[in-house]
Formats: sequence, C-alpha cells, structure tokens
Amino acid sequence: MRIRELTPADWPQVWPIVRDIVRAGETFAYDPVMTEQQAHDMWVLRPPAITVVAVTDDRVTGTANAYANRPGPGAHVSTASFMVSAAERGKGVGTALCRFVMEWAKEHDFVGMQFNAVAESNHRAVDLYMRLGFEIIGTVPGAFHHSTLGRVGLHVMYCEF
Repeated sequence: MRIRELTPADWPQVWPIVRDIVRAGETFAYDPVMTEQQAHDMWVLRPPAITVVAVTDDRVTGTANAYANRPGPGAHVSTASFMVSAAERGKGVGTALCRFVMEWAKEHDFVGMQFNAVAESNHRAVDLYMRLGFEIIGTVPGAFHHSTLGRVGLHVMYCEF
C-alpha cells in the first residue's frame, strides 16, 4: 500500500467509498443524499489543504484530507477526515492514512490536530486515534444521529505535536 495525493483520475474509485460511508449514516455528519458533485466539492480540497488516497495494486482502498481546522488565529491547528473502503477495514489503511496526514501537518508547521466530530459509537476510529496520541477533550451529548443507534455523542479529540 502506498499513500499519495489524489489525482482527478482517482475520483471514480473514491466516490463509491465516500458514497457508501455517508449513506450508511454511522460515522460522518454529512447529508446522506448528497450528490456526487457535492461530495467531490466537499472532500477534494485545494492547497494549502491536501487530499490523499491509499492505493494497493492500483486500487484505491481509502482516502483522507487535512487542512487548517480554523482560519486566522486558529490556523495553527490542523484537522483531518478519513474514509476506508468496507473491504479494507481492519487492515491498517486507516492507521496509515492517519499517520500520513499527521506527518503532513507537522511538516506544514501545525502545532496539533483536532477532530471536531468523532461519533462516540465509532469505536474503531476512537481506538485508532487514541493509539496515535489523541485524547478525548469533550463530548457533545446526542449531537450525531446514528442511522441505527439514534442519537449518540460526538467526541472532540486532540493531539498536540
């Protein structure tokens, strides 16, 4: 597996990953009926942000993006989002993507990384982030409407570099 910046030719493989995760309604607070164009405009970011793909044998297995969490006085803290295809979960793709964007953020002089909305029911992601040095700073109770569990909390997580 290698991780590299997303190219326009990658989108046809990225879109099904994004579509399936968003429509499942279990992890991302994105509109489950978003169009492909809306998803592209939201996910594929321009510099100084980065959007990357994890690729195995020319097959996109996951994607991530990273950027300043807030503009101006908050621009020294980064944020990121990750999506891994269902067939590749549990195989280290998410870990590799997270490590990659954390290194990218450090190289671009961010002082830390903040995740604004991690569904507390997304145990795999929460555990991964904590293994990589993130802490749960707080939880907004009932802020995410999970498709099968109903309202669950959203964690704010942070890792100082």
